[in-house]
Amino acid sequence: MEDVKLKRSLTVFPLVLFGLAYMAPTTVFSTYGVVAEITKGMVPAAYIIALIGMLFTAYSYGQMVKAYPVAGSAYTYTQKAINPHIGFLVGWVILLDYLFLPMINGLLIAIYLNAYFPSVPFSIWLIGFLILITTVNVIGVKIATKINLLLVACQFLIITIFTFLSIKGLLNGMGSGTLFMSSPFVNGDIPLSLVLAGSSILCLSFLGFDSVTTFSEETINPKKIIPKAIFLVALIGGGLFIAIAYLSHLVYPNFQSFKDPDSAALEIAIYIGGNLFQSIFLAGYITGGLASGLSSHASVSRLLYAMGRDGVLPKRIFGHLHPKFRTPTYNIFLVSIFALSALFVDLVTASSFINFGALVAFTFVNFSVISHYFIREKQRNGINTLKYLILPLIGVSFTIWLWTSLDSKALLLGLGWFGIGIVILLSTTKMFSKRPPELSIDSTEANEIQA
Repeated sequence: MEDVKLKRSLTVFPLVLFGLAYMAPTTVFSTYGVVAEITKGMVPAAYIIALIGMLFTAYSYGQMVKAYPVAGSAYTYTQKAINPHIGFLVGWVILLDYLFLPMINGLLIAIYLNAYFPSVPFSIWLIGFLILITTVNVIGVKIATKINLLLVACQFLIITIFTFLSIKGLLNGMGSGTLFMSSPFVNGDIPLSLVLAGSSILCLSFLGFDSVTTFSEETINPKKIIPKAIFLVALIGGGLFIAIAYLSHLVYPNFQSFKDPDSAALEIAIYIGGNLFQSIFLAGYITGGLASGLSSHASVSRLLYAMGRDGVLPKRIFGHLHPKFRTPTYNIFLVSIFALSALFVDLVTASSFINFGALVAFTFVNFSVISHYFIREKQRNGINTLKYLILPLIGVSFTIWLWTSLDSKALLLGLGWFGIGIVILLSTTKMFSKRPPELSIDSTEANEIQA
């Protein structure tokens, strides 16, 4: 057979579009209300802090792409640049993100539908959502990359309408009645600790800015293009989040009056655009949530299958495929059962669970730059010290700073999950006497959802 390779055709623009689609721009609305309460209205400031941390980490991702210009992840970089055993543990913690993504999608959809149709219980919406995505994933689904562009276009349309209605309302005296206000950014009456606590939750909004690394083998000159695309995705996405959060505060400054902070964006939507825009907003939000839910549910079930197939988890259960549909049905059902935890978990805690794994991953990508360039390759002269030691250390400091501000429940669960990973690692490596099994958690595999 011929040696078939991926065609290198991608440039910066399509990569940035894909990264923004993966980040889902409307995610800014998901946690706005709860973070507004935590930060006392300083959501834009919290986003700025989160963005600064993400930009340093984006820089480190770019440096690791130059070292390993193939499809990869934080796990891959840690394994190659630091240590295979540490890489395994980082990969294990990242798996926590994958497990919680379907749950948080169900949680958000149920919250918004329950707010719009209060007569229908929250649990009915959640269970209905899980039945739908479970059924589709059991039968089999293939999600084309082109759908991402359609979804991001729809989300930008909603954001554009939201921005237009907000500015129009402000010019007509709605809300604060001004387009300029400093208090969302600088307020001496609000402790920095509250803003940091909000930033640790808002990291959820940035998940996916590193997704463009999965296209390294299809990009023209990846060592130059991929780092630029990663940085632009984080910068553009962050700028968009800050602008929307700022407009939301201006047009609805009385954040204490939200009936339900979890669905605050729906209250703002009806305030600025009436029932019609609220319906459009909800439809767009639910469509994006369903697409994300289907994708994340399918991804994690296949990641669990890969781990079962490779012997990381019991093969009889996790390595099972349905004889007719050829889908990992046991894993699909397990993920759905796990997602039912949304019945008992609030939005802040659920977001913190996901951010725990993300911040651990970001921390070790920064450490990987130091280990690969500064320690192994000994690039320590002049500007190299800044590039390969100081800048990554700043990134580490920001992510650890945000990490320590996470919800206490998330920290306990994350550390418990980390402990399970250590037990598995000790067992599979016979007390570190052999190389650990490789976790199949690269985003490329996660996105290859076969019918």
